[in-house]
Amino acid sequence: KTPTCVCLSLWFLQTTMKLLENSSFEALSSRLCVETGESRILGRIESYSCKMAGDDKHMFKQFCQEGEPHVLEALSPPQSTSATSPSQLGKSSEDGENPLSDKCCRKTLFYLITTLNESFRPDYDFSAARAHEFSREPSLNWVANAVNSSLFSAVGEEFNSLGPELWNAIDQEINLQGCDIYSYNPDLDSDPFGEEGSLWSFNYFFYNKKLKRIVFFTCRSVSVLSGYGRGSLDNELDMELDDEEEMDGFTEDSCPRALCV
Repeated sequence: KTPTCVCLSLWFLQTTMKLLENSSFEALSSRLCVETGESRILGRIESYSCKMAGDDKHMFKQFCQEGEPHVLEALSPPQSTSATSPSQLGKSSEDGENPLSDKCCRKTLFYLITTLNESFRPDYDFSAARAHEFSREPSLNWVANAVNSSLFSAVGEEFNSLGPELWNAIDQEINLQGCDIYSYNPDLDSDPFGEEGSLWSFNYFFYNKKLKRIVFFTCRSVSVLSGYGRGSLDNELDMELDDEEEMDGFTEDSCPRALCV
């Protein structure tokens, strides 16, 4: 008999979240991949649909223990607990009139894990992730300040123009005021960002239940000495060089050369 943990892993690997096209996110993600002296910043913003097809629904029901999607799972305390009053903790549209701090239903947990798998496949597999590796952040302001602080310290004054554009694009896609915000904070043993050379990272999910959509914002800083992330920056450079070569070719072809006779 196949162990339950193996079955869950197979279900997650077969389940896919639909990546929604967003040209603003693509442009912002490109600008969030930069080298800043001693470190490389690797950032990405993506939007996913939570609407499931037939096969996904079957796998979801299996994950939810034969159709119990509203079973509550205990989460870790939010990162922003120290900056938030106790009366604000756990207030979420998901809990309705009986707010329970640091809990979410299995349906939401399924969406979070599937989003991670889709965003990082095939490099990482998050099928074994558990509820205690996630937190619900009750304060949008705290999350925004934490993101802004990390990115400003990394890229400097350039973030003054990038920051407002970034949050405006996220708000237009997901309506931030209507979102529950979750973070992924695994322990060092299971953290895919825990490799040598990793300086810091964050992973935030902006989940709008009414829109059935998740915006995933992930970013990490790695030491240039580690060599990690060089490929992402090289790809950006290659694209720029290809564009320049195309322009050079166009210029040469569009200017007829004199024939020597």
